[in-house]
Amino acid sequence: MSRYNFQDIEKKWQKYWEDNKSFKTVINKKKKKFYCLEMFPYPSGKIHMGHVRNYTIGDVLARYKGLLGFNVLHPMGWDAFGMPAENAARDNNLDPKVWTNTNINTMKNQLKKLGLSIDWDREISTCSEEYYKHQQTFFLELLEKKLVYRKENYVNWDPVDQTVLANEQVIDGKGWRSGAVVERKKLNQWFFNISKFSQELLDGLDKLDKWPNKVKTMQKNWIGKSFGCEIEFKVKGDLPVDNIKCFTTRPDTLFGFSFLAVSVDHPISNYFKDNKEFLKFKEECSKTGTTEEAIAVGDKIGFKTNLEAINPLDTSQKVPVYFANFVLMDYGFGAVFGCPGHDQRDFDFAKKYKLQIKTVVRPYDKDENFKVSNEAYAGPGIIINSKFLNGYEAPTNSVIETIKVLEEKNLGKKKINFRLKDWGVSRQRYWGCPIPVAYDDKGQVHAIPKSMLPVKLPEKINLKVKGNPLDSQKNWKEVIIDGKKLIRETDTLDTFVCSSWYYLRFCSPNENNHGFKKEDIDYWMPVDQYIGGVEHAILHLLYSRFFMRAINYENNNFNITEPFQSLFTQGMVCHETYKDEKNNWLSPDEIEKIDNQFFVKGKLDKPVKVGPSESMSKSKKNVIDPEFIIKNYGADSVRLFILSDSPPEKDVQWSEQGMISSYKFIQKLWSLHKEIKIKISNENKEKQNNEIDKFTNQIISKITINLEKFNYNVIIANMYESYNFLIDFIKKNKNLNNLEENYKKILVCFSPVIPHFANECLVDLGFKENIDWPKYDKKLLDEEKVNIVIQINGKKREIIQIKKDANEKEILTIIKNNDKIQNFIKNKDVVKKVFVPNKILNYIIK
Repeated sequence: MSRYNFQDIEKKWQKYWEDNKSFKTVINKKKKKFYCLEMFPYPSGKIHMGHVRNYTIGDVLARYKGLLGFNVLHPMGWDAFGMPAENAARDNNLDPKVWTNTNINTMKNQLKKLGLSIDWDREISTCSEEYYKHQQTFFLELLEKKLVYRKENYVNWDPVDQTVLANEQVIDGKGWRSGAVVERKKLNQWFFNISKFSQELLDGLDKLDKWPNKVKTMQKNWIGKSFGCEIEFKVKGDLPVDNIKCFTTRPDTLFGFSFLAVSVDHPISNYFKDNKEFLKFKEECSKTGTTEEAIAVGDKIGFKTNLEAINPLDTSQKVPVYFANFVLMDYGFGAVFGCPGHDQRDFDFAKKYKLQIKTVVRPYDKDENFKVSNEAYAGPGIIINSKFLNGYEAPTNSVIETIKVLEEKNLGKKKINFRLKDWGVSRQRYWGCPIPVAYDDKGQVHAIPKSMLPVKLPEKINLKVKGNPLDSQKNWKEVIIDGKKLIRETDTLDTFVCSSWYYLRFCSPNENNHGFKKEDIDYWMPVDQYIGGVEHAILHLLYSRFFMRAINYENNNFNITEPFQSLFTQGMVCHETYKDEKNNWLSPDEIEKIDNQFFVKGKLDKPVKVGPSESMSKSKKNVIDPEFIIKNYGADSVRLFILSDSPPEKDVQWSEQGMISSYKFIQKLWSLHKEIKIKISNENKEKQNNEIDKFTNQIISKITINLEKFNYNVIIANMYESYNFLIDFIKKNKNLNNLEENYKKILVCFSPVIPHFANECLVDLGFKENIDWPKYDKKLLDEEKVNIVIQINGKKREIIQIKKDANEKEILTIIKNNDKIQNFIKNKDVVKKVFVPNKILNYIIK
């Protein structure tokens, strides 16, 4: 029996699909549409196993929907701007455009080897002028609608990448790409007014019933709607300041008030502009960064003023006013009151500056003598030491009561606040979408006329300069508009702007006049199924939801607010990590295993430390090259393995043995195919066999349901189940009238997962007509049999087969004639029986 020559067969089908434009999107508006989209990749140079998993998951679904008769839109593009390209180009004396396009070509060829059902005619790249021209138009439209503005503000500055980062791009106080500790820097920046839509973005999550709850929770937390109180604190001291206003979600802890902290940018800082100690302190604050994460991990420092704030609920209490590095001007009013007993940040600050720590909330299981000692108590409980608030449940009832009192006395008012801040989109780099504005000699902003778009990047410039390379491009910066000499904006847009609307461009990739055609959007949008990593729950997904609302705002021709109807977040591909004796990372191909011990390859005196399995990353070298695996095992084997090990939403552990097993299974399927073909050709076909009809009906039902529910690993089990049935069936049956028809249906069910193999087998059997997804008969499913496990005190003793949904009485009747079970329970005291329909019957005996 000949082996399955996957190299030749896969090349043949990949060429066929490309030459025949098999996956080119055809719009027949009489048919249902299905828009399947995976988050598009950054062209880093090579695909990795994360790409393989992400795009295989989407491809299986796209192929399945196509067989069901849907118009399928399954495109691909490239998130092509960004610092990595600029850094690589600078380090290697290359043009970022050349570097990027070279990587795109490499990755595109690699992805084609996976046999993906991509409509490559709709391919887009965000660094192409045909794409960012329309992005610049959107920017100007948002500018007209006052959804884009410019202001001087403290920003997160990445000292390595020399660029501004949005709050979402700062992880644990460090830049998301460089890993450098983020600093605070004051710059004039462009902002998208995302906060205007805070409530809409929050409310919209409730309608996204096909999104994972974990993603919706992450977005809800990031938007951060909080109910609290706006309070005016009267202030006394040697400055002309009468009051300081702040927002708090816990006004009920005012009796634990021990200091008032304000931002270094608060208006009262103007009185300290000549104070050398304050200026030194302010400079120190710039090292903290501007995000909550950076503040949380940084040291809490303060600068004491001569002001004192008066507690509005107890005017006899006066506390010091500090400038503090953990207070941001863009939250509330740039001021917070400190309650060290019940906020850990305030606790740390009070300890450092020896301030009073009062306990005003006790846990439910503590009495009135409870005192905060080693750390703040931030949990719920009962208010104590707070006069008229004593006895109230905190925060459930105490917050409402406190606000009521403050409002009655005109000392405060109820207010809703959001954590979500406006999105800073200015980036100080060359390789990005130019911002289409210019400035006159008075600094006034002028929009570049749409007739002059796109504002193109200058080519072949010197990137080895400090700061933004565009600042040194005098000829490019100078522009004449309406007879006036203006200076272009040299900042470029955050790459997340590029990825916030690309799904719209896929609908009309060749439209020149606008970013999309209305009729195309009306048909294709929203995206039916979006697939990508949960790590983009905040950055990309939230920005995309905002962008749709921003386009929709004051626009009668656009009525879509949510871009993605259904979201699936796939797990990571993981592999063991390895280090040498000097703690350097080693890649899997640098080690060898001997007698269950790992060594540096060719050096038995160099043992290797095996670390935990972690998501594959170049930095830890625990990566597997997909192209090497495809070359040695075939694309179908890779697709089979990447889906088989675990549910697609969970992490998958890379296993060389697992990869080999998938390859061997493809070979076994090929041997089975050859045997079936011989049977079909030679056997007498006069009789019908109902057994294979019933099995095929059941397997179609199972795979269909598992495809709809993303139970892809179960589909692989269904494929093994089909193999076992067919190999047994053809051995014991000679009258095979309906084998060919049923086998064809099973191959079609296999085709979304292993398309090269399935198509080759179908053509080998002579099937050349259009193939549709097979239907199944629900009546036959009603007679489906199931295995019931019979247990004695929880231990499996027997398995019986019975019709699906049989009741307990029917099963007991069968057991009466089962000698094996009767031997276990005869003359025994049966305490009770536990019955789980279609699964288990457990006898509990003494």
